[in-house]
Amino acid sequence: MIIEKVLGNFHDLPETDLAAYTGLHREKVVLPSAQLVKRIQRATTDHGNEIGIRLPAGSGDLRDGDILHVADTNMIVVSVLPTDVLVIAPRTIHEMGVTAHSLGNRHLQAQFFDAASEYGADVMVCAYDHTVEHYLIHNSVPYARQERVMPVPFRHAEHSH
Repeated sequence: MIIEKVLGNFHDLPETDLAAYTGLHREKVVLPSAQLVKRIQRATTDHGNEIGIRLPAGSGDLRDGDILHVADTNMIVVSVLPTDVLVIAPRTIHEMGVTAHSLGNRHLQAQFFDAASEYGADVMVCAYDHTVEHYLIHNSVPYARQERVMPVPFRHAEHSH
């Protein structure tokens, strides 16, 4: 089976639309975050079924909860593996600026969340790296190492000096 478009995302569906999927068996394509950026790939479901994913150019990245296929009794949904991350929670704007600048010089991939997010605080989240953890410990910056399903994959930003 070749998947050529995402049909929707479970996390974005209103309650009224979820009823259409009630009773369907949910087969999962379990992917690490790094695979979400690939438009063309082979994957195997948790039931051992191989599928091909060939999304058109310009398609967004895959996300946790994306619905790839729906049939009479079955559906295939993307399930993203948790990523080992550092959740950095500087205490002041000065500490945040210095930390972000220092880590930015390492071309670190990061995502930012506010207090209204699931983190409940203004935080910077980056993929785990022992040198970053050492920096945070050495500079007494509050952080926590966690396993998280990230809403979007980490990706390197294009840049030049």
